This record gives sequence, structure tokens and C-alpha cells, in this order.
Amino acid sequence: MRKHHPKNERIKRQYLAYLEEAKRMSVKSTDQVAAAIATFEASTGYKDFAQFHIEQARKFKRDLGNATNPKTGKPLAKATIRSRLMHVKAFIHWLAGQTGYKSRISYSDAEYFNPSANDTRIATATRERPVPSIEQIRHVILSSPADSGIEKRNRALIAFTLLTGARVDAVASLSIKHVDLQARTVFQDAREVRTKNRKTFTTWFFPVGDDIEAIVREWIEFLTEELMYGPDDPLFPATEIGLDKDGHFAPVGLKRAHWKTASPIRDIFRRRFEAAGLPYFHPHSFRKTLARLGTAMTTTTEEWAAWSQNLGHEDVKTTFQSYAKVPSHRQAEIFNSLSAKIGLRTADSGEPDQETIARVLAHLQKKAS
Repeated sequence: MRKHHPKNERIKRQYLAYLEEAKRMSVKSTDQVAAAIATFEASTGYKDFAQFHIEQARKFKRDLGNATNPKTGKPLAKATIRSRLMHVKAFIHWLAGQTGYKSRISYSDAEYFNPSANDTRIATATRERPVPSIEQIRHVILSSPADSGIEKRNRALIAFTLLTGARVDAVASLSIKHVDLQARTVFQDAREVRTKNRKTFTTWFFPVGDDIEAIVREWIEFLTEELMYGPDDPLFPATEIGLDKDGHFAPVGLKRAHWKTASPIRDIFRRRFEAAGLPYFHPHSFRKTLARLGTAMTTTTEEWAAWSQNLGHEDVKTTFQSYAKVPSHRQAEIFNSLSAKIGLRTADSGEPDQETIARVLAHLQKKAS
């Protein structure tokens, strides 16, 4: 059975080059596009793209709806389906303007890849995800062993993520020279650090406790004074794999090299949270923890702007919309407090019902007018 079409391969390479060079998409993003187009090709039986028909789009949507996640065995998430459809839609739309295709494909054909309105709402709905508290993170850090070099690194890794809010890919690529302990800053230089959208910015240590900062300081001293690491060496070196006493491959120490991916860091977080008897919180969730801490600690617009910039956000709205959303339990506390102030009762469950919320809002609106 055919697994590729030579003509399709050529036009796909041209499209991916267009995305990378003209649209400035990262390789990671174009890899996702290529995977979605390959799935569509398989759905058509690897027919020439020039033979595109809207029935292929309909079949592709049905195939995605019937597909399952190979890891979980469950149906594909609506967000995953929508993402793949949008990638192929953009490709077909671009194809409609290319020589050899524009006489056979119209721009409107791409619209047949749109998911239903209901599926779109499901796929794009924002859902509250669990965020660790400062106390939970501190418990994980302070309960972590620190006897071997690997254990010291793992503990400092979690402490550093809380102290700086750095993204996991940036943490994996930082060097010792990027941290200034005297100034209490981290210089995320996009020329050397894998920052998001390759932005360069400076992060000051967040106020999460002197003991957390001390762990990071001790780690850097261990690297520079005991292991004799230099400024260009990794802040968090990768694990050296070798043969143990039984002749099996196992971690044997630290390797003077950066991690190539962030996957090992996520594995460390998972193991340390589980060892502390807590559910796993991925490294990125620490940024939401810090954003919520900021809403509690800052009292002026200027302070909040500085806090937002420290997370690498150019616009404070990004921090509010993506990171500082009020969690549902806090929303309940606020409405219960408002209700108590104006003499309204909430449901016996402690959660404000819709009628109570409506009355509180009506009261506040009347008071404002």
C-alpha cells in the first residue's frame, strides 16, 4: 500500500519552508503541521493533493472523530481534533494559490475543514486546572534529599523554578553565567537560552523565602567550588548514564552538558511530587502559582506591572488572562463574603448559587449608581 506521494512530498516541503521562513514559525510548530498533513494524506489514501475534493475533508473529520489516542486508548480530545483540522485547513488555503493547484482548488474549499460550532466551543473552552500552593511546593523542596550530586541538583531545580518562574525549556538551557547571585537576577539571553518566542529579558528572584533562595545559592557554590564548573557550564547539568556495579545502565552522576530537551526535568518534578505524597504538578504550573502570589502581594498598578514583566510578559493583560484567574474556591469565598456584608445567605453547601450571585451583582450595581 502506498505510504507517500512524490509530488505531495515536494509541495509539503515548499509549504513548511514557507511557514518557517515567511511566517517565522518554529521547527517544533512546523513539525505539528507536518504531522497533521500526514494524517490527512493517510485519510485520502495518499492521493495527489491536486485531486482534492471536499469529500476528503468530510472523511478526514469523520476519521478524526473515530480516532483514539494511542497512549490512553480514549477518543481524541476536541482540542486535538480542532488543531489538526486548522493545520490542514491553512495548508489547503495556501495550496489554492499555488501553480498547478489553483485551477483545481478554491479558497472556499478550505472552509470544509472547520469543525462544528459545538465542537469548536468545547475545544476552545477554558477550564480551571489545579495549581500548586506555595506551601505544597515548599514541602516538596524541603522534603527532598540532597546527599548525592543528582539529589542536590533535583532539589535545586525545583527551588529555582519557584524562585524565578522560568519556563522549563529555558531552565534546561541556562548556564551558570546567566545567574547573578549578588544582583539576585537571571538573564534569559535568547542567543543562548531557549526562551519562549526567543525573547530576551531579566528576571529578579521572586519573594518566596530566603531558605528557597539559599538552596539555589548552595547549588551554584557546589557546582563552582566542588565540581569546578565554569560560567559557560550548565546550571543544571544532565544525568550521566553508565554501568552500575551489577553491569546495568543507571544514573552514575552529573554530565557537564545541557539537557537537550525538557522531558527529564518534568520527570524529576513528577518523581519528587509523588515522593512527597502530592499529585504531580508540572513545572509550568509554578508560573500560575507565582501569578496568584502576585495578586496577593502587589498593591499598586506599578507593582503588578513589574511582577508581570518578571514572568516575561510584555502585557500585564497576559498575566491576568492566562495566569491570574480567580480559582473557583476563591470565587466562592469572595461571593460568600459579599453576601455576608449585605445580609444575603448562600446555599447550605457553602457555594453561592446563581440566585445569590444575581442578587449580589444587582445590589452592587444599585449601590454604584
